[in-house]
Amino acid sequence: MSKEQKHPGEPGFISIREIPGVNPAIAEKLEAAGYVSAWTIAVAKAEEVAEKTGIPAVTMQKIIENARRLLGIKFKTAREVKQERLNVRKVTTGSRALDELLGGGIETKTITEFYGEYGSGKTQLCHQLSVNVQLPYEKGGLSGRAVYIDTEGTFRWERVEAMARAVGLDPDATMENIYYVRAYNSDHQMSTIDELFSFVPKNEVKLVVIDSVTSHFRAEYPGREHLAERQQKLNAHLHQLLRLAEAYNIAVVVTNQVMARPDVFYGDPTVAVGGHVLAHVPGVRVYLKKARGSKRIARVVDAPHLPEGEAVFAITEEGIRDAEE
Repeated sequence: MSKEQKHPGEPGFISIREIPGVNPAIAEKLEAAGYVSAWTIAVAKAEEVAEKTGIPAVTMQKIIENARRLLGIKFKTAREVKQERLNVRKVTTGSRALDELLGGGIETKTITEFYGEYGSGKTQLCHQLSVNVQLPYEKGGLSGRAVYIDTEGTFRWERVEAMARAVGLDPDATMENIYYVRAYNSDHQMSTIDELFSFVPKNEVKLVVIDSVTSHFRAEYPGREHLAERQQKLNAHLHQLLRLAEAYNIAVVVTNQVMARPDVFYGDPTVAVGGHVLAHVPGVRVYLKKARGSKRIARVVDAPHLPEGEAVFAITEEGIRDAEE
């Protein structure tokens, strides 16, 4: 059974220096590239690490195999998988109805995608989760910090301040615990995630938000002639995020835009941007849509462990809350 990954300084953390075949020179190169734990090596691709560090791919493949043996990554029984799933943590959204729909909240070790039209509540949820992750475990948080990657300039500190006060947190301390990055293009967005492999464990980060994950890819690769290149790059980015979530047992939340499908005559004609790539990678996909007044409707579109269903929540001055009947 694999060992749960810990942060440096915590009991159970396994450094790359403990992996057989990693000498001090190799360790320095790996750490400089952001690979600090055995787990980050175990889930990496040899060619990718080789390109970043200059270590031969053949050498890296052996080190990766040794890391997997060290961590006990092997065939396992369904019961062992169950025990591992019990290590998954959850962050409250602020709405009991929405938490119930999501099986208790936003999960660690996976990507949760919220998609919907403008004003459907995607960014509000990102702000709320960045606050709530700082709450203690007994209040639905993870006692950790958040990284907020903003691709469209939608982050508002005023909302964070109001939400923090509403849950009894000091607003200034709350904002100190949210690391903000404005990503200006898709390459900058992807390189920021590369940096997080070393930043996350050093700074007690338990949540990474990207609002929105597709906007730069959509703007930089327009038209059918660029579609294949865009999808390949987006696919690499999403798997990069998934490895980050699994390596450090953190929650990753992304938002996505929608586009109209003129060929749909019955039902909702909107569909998430990103096509099959985004449909297959996130662990939980949630469609958000406006309702009357402050109410919003969330629908689980895809999640292997959750039934399809809907929940109504509200966006109030204090943040995300249950809708009043």
